[in-house]
Amino acid sequence: QVQLVESGGGLVQAGGSLKLSCAASGRVFSTYIMGWFRQAPGKERELVAALRWSGGGTDYADSVKDRFTISTDNAKNTVYLQMNSLKPEDTAVYYCAASQYNWRSPSLGSVPYNYWGQGAQVTVSS
Repeated sequence: QVQLVESGGGLVQAGGSLKLSCAASGRVFSTYIMGWFRQAPGKERELVAALRWSGGGTDYADSVKDRFTISTDNAKNTVYLQMNSLKPEDTAVYYCAASQYNWRSPSLGSVPYNYWGQGAQVTVSS
């Protein structure tokens, strides 16, 4: 089992920044890919960003490219999502997820995920 705990959500004005953290514990060595998802009220959950623990590339949703950055601290088993130039449409619950699939494709957009965090609310005011 893998446990994921998000932190760092909150309320910020448009144009501001927030940094989300996801601390992974348990059988983290069994996972290959980490992702950040978000779900806004009345909308489907969408992938925001993903990366491999081992390095080798990242994937971002078009709506967040050049504004959000996903990164890891492998020594701490922690994944981060730095969010800059936030917009009201970024308001959502953000979830961290871990995948045990050794995904071969360079694109991480279709990776299945096995474990999920409890979510962190991000609210961007206009």
